Amino acid sequence: MERQITETMWRLLFLFSAIAIAAVLIARWWFGMRVLQTDGQRPCRCDLGVWMPAPEDSAVIHRAEGTADEFGKQLRLKALAEWKERDPKPFAASESSKRFSLAVPPLSGIVALMAVLVAKIPAFGAIAAFLAATSLSAVLGILSLAPELQAIMTTARKARENKSFPRRDDEDAVIECAIAHAWKESLPPVLRVLQK
Repeated sequence: MERQITETMWRLLFLFSAIAIAAVLIARWWFGMRVLQTDGQRPCRCDLGVWMPAPEDSAVIHRAEGTADEFGKQLRLKALAEWKERDPKPFAASESSKRFSLAVPPLSGIVALMAVLVAKIPAFGAIAAFLAATSLSAVLGILSLAPELQAIMTTARKARENKSFPRRDDEDAVIECAIAHAWKESLPPVLRVLQK
């Protein structure tokens, strides 16, 4: 009887974790990958006198033309740099959440493997525990996305006011791609492999 309860517990944990991971992957595809596939290849032109390169960009020559995907990456990096300057504590909290989502799945996999090796849990239990930890880090990654999206919108508003892009359609595509990049990077690397 106790064994059946334990097996049922592992099955439920596996099922709920799989549902959470599927929901997060669908959200990432809808808000991130799909947008990058549709809008990302749009050729855009910026005003180099107003559009500043991303903080880590050390290139001497910058191009005024590029894809919405490229400009979207730059806009996201600018937004993160400005957010770090403006509100260092919330930025640090967000980065801690990202580090957590990076570390938890591999560590839980190692712990689950060790538990199987010392015969504390069955192999299916180890898989369920690993999946549960991965789903937890994925859900936390999605839940911690709101402040980053707010930072992107603040920087995007400045870009609109500065008229960084002469055409409104280019501007909209770049902002959508910046948001899509935030969604794309929100999951732990273990799940990013499943959805490229």
